[in-house]
Amino acid sequence: MAASASSRGFTAPIGATVEVFPTSHNGFVEFRRKKRSSIGGFFSIQCCCSDSVMPIRGGSGSGNGVDKGDDGRLDSKKITANYMRTQASSPMPFASPQSRFVSKPEKFFSRCTPRNSGPKSRDSPPKRDTGIANEKDWGISMLNDNVNETGVNEDGSTWYRESGEDLGDNGYRCRWTRMGGQSSDGTLEWKETWWEKSDWTGYKELGVEKSGKNVEGDAWWETWREVLHQDEWSNLARIERSAQKQAKSGTENAGWYENWWEKYDAKGWTEKGAHKYGRLNEQSWWEKWGEHYDGRGSVLKWTDKWAETELGTKWGDKWEEKFFAGIGSRQGETWHVSPVGDRWSRTWGEEHFGNGKVHKYGKSTTGESWDIVVDEGTYYEAEPHYGWADVVGDSSQLLSIQPRDRPPGVFPSMDFGPSLPPEDEFPPTLSQ
Repeated sequence: MAASASSRGFTAPIGATVEVFPTSHNGFVEFRRKKRSSIGGFFSIQCCCSDSVMPIRGGSGSGNGVDKGDDGRLDSKKITANYMRTQASSPMPFASPQSRFVSKPEKFFSRCTPRNSGPKSRDSPPKRDTGIANEKDWGISMLNDNVNETGVNEDGSTWYRESGEDLGDNGYRCRWTRMGGQSSDGTLEWKETWWEKSDWTGYKELGVEKSGKNVEGDAWWETWREVLHQDEWSNLARIERSAQKQAKSGTENAGWYENWWEKYDAKGWTEKGAHKYGRLNEQSWWEKWGEHYDGRGSVLKWTDKWAETELGTKWGDKWEEKFFAGIGSRQGETWHVSPVGDRWSRTWGEEHFGNGKVHKYGKSTTGESWDIVVDEGTYYEAEPHYGWADVVGDSSQLLSIQPRDRPPGVFPSMDFGPSLPPEDEFPPTLSQ
């Protein structure tokens, strides 16, 4: 990974030396820190912060602080180098360790499926920075009949599978399927639940929740939802998707959590965002970003990332852009705080007038400053690269959910529920 990897990556701590040695094992990436670990090749971090070194913002400070292909998501697939060493005497984009808490496939229920009809474990730790999967990637297949089955495999591991239907007011129906299993000694465990919900208002929901743990003590949890409903204010059809994922190491003080959401309506209004948190021993990092398109050409994007060590070093980067009809602005800040409280920052901004002229300005705590007007084109994304037509095309299973038959003369109560909210707070199990 080059030092100029994704501009949404973190700024490295000043004077820090970071060495990453990823290694592959059975198709999974493993990281080690002196001893065998389930956290993402051989991994070591050495920090030797020097307060005398002042960071210099990479790039021209044009405000285009995001690669077009990146679109706000740190793509772990871009990390292809087998060895990376960064001497951060100037701020480099900092890619937080890609912890994946992998369990060896041959150790995790390789014999979970009995010779009869017992369910086979599909559970595996979620992967970081993979966003929201499409429904086809989950392979949700609801059982038509009420089922309650259990079994024991030849190796002593057990399994269960059950399904049912819950009914409620206003035509509410929830069809669900649950399955799971565990090893004979309880050290390995997996659970998975599928559901589909509907009522007479046209509300439809498809969802999955899964969790697991392995013999090393690693544990993970993931949930995914897809919802179709009528917007309370516009009366337009809206599709919303969300995914939450977390994993925690059983051998190190390490873990991560992510919450992703997307909202679309039939006139092109779109909102997307993510909140992320991670920790690897003495270092923690956070990231939040959002995008909002009003469907009429106005767009707002923003990103805020920061990290800190137990020694007290903190650093971060944030930016925001607003545009409409070729006119808009960008602004941002890069900052660093030493363990003794010394702070460095650089702020920058751009004003785009829509006539080929751009006003650029900025300053830093070391006395830098600039204020110029240049001839420069204005580039931004006025529409999302994935919008209403795309999400409708990828939601065929959600749209095909059949509600209960409504008796003649019975009309639904249009008591609109809240849409899927972003969750600002991280799980207590992963908070500092």
